[in-house]
Amino acid sequence: MLTHRHTQGDGVVAVRDGAVAIAGRPILRGIDLDVRRGEFVALLGPNGSGKSTLIRALTGLRPTAGGSVSLFGTPLAKFHDWPRVGFVPQRPSAASGVPTSVWEVVASGRLTRRRLFRPLLRHDRAAIRDALDVVGLADRARDGVSTLSGGQQQRVLIARALAGEPELLFLDEPTAGVDRANQEALADALGLLSRRGATIILVAHELGPLEPLVDRVVMMRDGRIVYDGPPAGRDHAHPDHGHHHDAPRPDHLPQVSGPLDSPGAR
Repeated sequence: MLTHRHTQGDGVVAVRDGAVAIAGRPILRGIDLDVRRGEFVALLGPNGSGKSTLIRALTGLRPTAGGSVSLFGTPLAKFHDWPRVGFVPQRPSAASGVPTSVWEVVASGRLTRRRLFRPLLRHDRAAIRDALDVVGLADRARDGVSTLSGGQQQRVLIARALAGEPELLFLDEPTAGVDRANQEALADALGLLSRRGATIILVAHELGPLEPLVDRVVMMRDGRIVYDGPPAGRDHAHPDHGHHHDAPRPDHLPQVSGPLDSPGAR
């Protein structure tokens, strides 16, 4: 179970002049971003602003066309300690054509921590149970994933990532298309994880119940970061936060206090 302490100044993610192009078309340009251990950072912005592309670049799923990316102080090209990193993609169905239980899906998250085909050990089972407890689905462990609602399936995918005990967790639109009750359950789970010391970076269109958890908002527009600082309503910049970029601060930040009303923002 994750017990890492918040340590200010301990760099986890560093991007310098990052750029991404797809089919020769620039998608991200001039990205500079630092995330410290224990921070909870939200990437916000309109559709097409580059949020999901940035997450994929940070996790090595999308190659960069320029600049540098480091995780835990190691250049991404040389980084191999992937068990320290968890990733929850935009929600596909957690169910598949093969009947699968919630426990089996979450248990697959332990593959980063053990050799293939090795039986689950006591610590593996404890990590799976803890992940299910964190997302509030321990009582559904033996149920088929296909019997769950969309919001519950999203919580299963988060539990699968948590089962690997990551220190750094990326989430791409975790509340898109999820009802308010499941948004609140997700907020409870991520709040607990944050208190344990995890570093969390999530993409969102709006934050809803997650807003009180967020330390920093990174606002993107047209493939660039246009604001990096406290969420709307917290205009007092923390002395360690409030990273302002060359682009001017937008006239307004997204309304982060209301429930999500648009899925799939990227």
